[in-house]
Amino acid sequence: MRMVIKVKDKNVVFMGTPDFAVPILEMLIEKTNVVLVITQPDKEVGRKKELAYSPIKKVALENNIKVFQPNKIRLDYDTLKKLDIDLIVTCAFGQILPKEVLDLPKYGSINVHASILPKYRGSAPIQWAIMNGDKTTGITIMYMDEGMDTGDIIKISEIPIENNDDVGTLHDKLSILGKNTLESTLESIFNKTNNRIKQGDNYSIAPKIKREDEHINFNDFGNNIINKIRALSPWPLANILIDNIEIKVIKARYKKCDVNVSGKIVEVNKNNLGISCLDGIIYLERIKPMGKKEMDIKSYLNGIDQKNFLEKEVK
Repeated sequence: MRMVIKVKDKNVVFMGTPDFAVPILEMLIEKTNVVLVITQPDKEVGRKKELAYSPIKKVALENNIKVFQPNKIRLDYDTLKKLDIDLIVTCAFGQILPKEVLDLPKYGSINVHASILPKYRGSAPIQWAIMNGDKTTGITIMYMDEGMDTGDIIKISEIPIENNDDVGTLHDKLSILGKNTLESTLESIFNKTNNRIKQGDNYSIAPKIKREDEHINFNDFGNNIINKIRALSPWPLANILIDNIEIKVIKARYKKCDVNVSGKIVEVNKNNLGISCLDGIIYLERIKPMGKKEMDIKSYLNGIDQKNFLEKEVK
């Protein structure tokens, strides 16, 4: 007869930082005994440089759970050594854990990762999945080791990437999927009946989005440009330059057609601003010009000399 494991009695340490990890922490608070939450240090925000703490810290404080915020956990983990820990769970924590920490829990240390590993190891898997035109993505629950997202796989859940998904909508779907997938594996982890599958060497990396990744190159195919815009909306947003003034692009559509040259404004009227690419025209729909608020393209066109915009280069 299998021994019944009382998940609620298991001591869990949770490590995470952004909104994405909030549903996972809330589920663990309900289902287990979360004894400590570890998150990134508070940061100064805004012009007044006021200290703001992470969404994960907010949830922990609301539930009267102790919070630990080390600058570098690989150098500062004595707090953990004093605890009786059954399981460490991380999700978008932002720091790699040393072996000394990984080995502390009785049932191991696991991570909730927003891709189908071994594809897209790294910090920006959602963005790169959309940018690369993938049709599916998912959540991987995995044991952690000293590498970056290289540990054994416990469970994978997949979802389609819809044509109208951007990084915001897909982020929210995967956050809930991460909660549900972890919840469905908890008992098997504590029973030690879960899967444990090696990843192998056929992997890809999803590095942090850099400033140069945000710029649109119109010497590219239309579908690739639309995918980039979706992958960076609503944050940090793709950008273009018109007359050396940066405009962030929130939403656009693509029309496949023959064009003579790429990277020029080929259509301007009260409703449309179209920019040529390799195999068609990109029509801007929603933008944020430098120093201005987000607006639809009609509002932007009302404030410019439309005749002087035709044939302008877009960099």
